[in-house]
Amino acid sequence: MADIKIERKPSEDRFKDLGISDWPIWTKEASEFPWSYDESETCYFLKGDVVVTPEGGDPVEMGEGDLVTFPKGMSCTWKIRKDVKKHYRFG
Repeated sequence: MADIKIERKPSEDRFKDLGISDWPIWTKEASEFPWSYDESETCYFLKGDVVVTPEGGDPVEMGEGDLVTFPKGMSCTWKIRKDVKKHYRFG
């Protein structure tokens, strides 16, 4: 299975090329929950501190300023340590 991909602090050009500021926004308070991806998701964290642990894999830390891609078919557990606000795009 594909891994979670993280781009730390993507350039302003990359941000604009992807059109991130036009993507919808998702927010969530500190919590822990299981999640499965029916399709890939790319997101950009405006704020937050999260640990995502893929089923059978190692925990991955992410948060403010990170551009993250989650692979289609991945099941994981999200542990939100600080409230999250992120832009997201599926597919």
